[in-house]
Amino acid sequence: MELLTINNVWMMICTALVFFMHLGFAFLEIGLTRQKNTINILFKNIFIITVGLLLYALVGFNLMYPNWGANSAGYLGDFIFGISEPLKNGTLDLTYNEGYTYWTDFLFQGMFAATAATIVSGAVAERMKILPFMIFTILYVGFVYPIAGSWKWGGGFLDQLATPFYDFAGSTLVHSVGGWAALVAVYLLGARIGKFENGKTQAIPGHNIPIATAGVLILWLGWFGFNGGSVLSADPELTSITLVTTCLAAAAGGVVAALASTIMYKNLDLTMFLNGILGGLVGITAGADQMSPMDAILIGAVAGVLIVFAVNLIDKLKLDDPVGAIAVHLACGIWGTLAVGLFGNLASGAQFISQLTGVACYAVFCIATSFLIIFTLKKTIGIRVSEKEEIEGLDMHEHGMDAYPDFRLNEH
Repeated sequence: MELLTINNVWMMICTALVFFMHLGFAFLEIGLTRQKNTINILFKNIFIITVGLLLYALVGFNLMYPNWGANSAGYLGDFIFGISEPLKNGTLDLTYNEGYTYWTDFLFQGMFAATAATIVSGAVAERMKILPFMIFTILYVGFVYPIAGSWKWGGGFLDQLATPFYDFAGSTLVHSVGGWAALVAVYLLGARIGKFENGKTQAIPGHNIPIATAGVLILWLGWFGFNGGSVLSADPELTSITLVTTCLAAAAGGVVAALASTIMYKNLDLTMFLNGILGGLVGITAGADQMSPMDAILIGAVAGVLIVFAVNLIDKLKLDDPVGAIAVHLACGIWGTLAVGLFGNLASGAQFISQLTGVACYAVFCIATSFLIIFTLKKTIGIRVSEKEEIEGLDMHEHGMDAYPDFRLNEH
């Protein structure tokens, strides 16, 4: 009983840390975009966490952790509405899991669910209508993410492979699931006015880089819960090595991204440094518990290089991602997932094939579902604000409010 209490308290602390990450995402997004869209971005982030938790309680948790029948292929579990406590002799069943109670399990996983839509929020910032974004969030967080999550974490078909697909804390299940949707959304939405002119990519600077920096440091702190909690107990050996690999990958990602961008662009770009840290964190997330510290540094370093080249490639493809979400969450999510088959305790040819299989399955499912949702919205209610609304800012047009009423600038 004492061990259960210790494990459960650790899991609740990690839940709080993952919750705190939503402040980090909000800070990063508003910092890297223009001040005239601040209220809009904050509204979306608050909507995601509140509605995401409600949806996870109503449908998501049971969809993600179904009771697969004996004849189930492990693709789609039962649809059961709502959550209710597992009782044993009229009281909460504490044998639900040796590491945590049923309620802690729900809340911890619920925090993860909202993250996938937050990734999309940053990519579509400054030009997507609020209503279609809200509809997308409801469908993606409520149904797409839990179904995708059930394939591995719920014991579905990817977990049943001869060499099971492995994703410790969600390089693919959380980050790539959000990243694929972000890629589709950016493609269907189009670039912001002025981003690509005369065949050249124009920088549209964020309005508050100190806030963006604070956001990244908050996210780094939150990742101690994201990865540390994914041990699903307070096991001292596993928890401590997971936190070490997480931290070292983040540091390596930041340093290498800063070096690579300096070599390529001849300037010390703080935003590349920050995204490199996040890329390292996303990269280590699939195998944080399986890697040595040296493996983690290498994985983070590759993620750092990947960030710089992915951002450049996305610009060349004329895709406008204001916060670098696709480079961070999709490119580094794929890399981190494949790295499980190349480094650490699970490294083998069979494991690499399983990792590749998982990446491909999630790519097909997430591209298809996000395209269906967003394309339907585009053809029915429209997803893009008008040119006038975009130029004057979404805050005044979508919300009738200004984040900084005493410091209004004439932004274009």
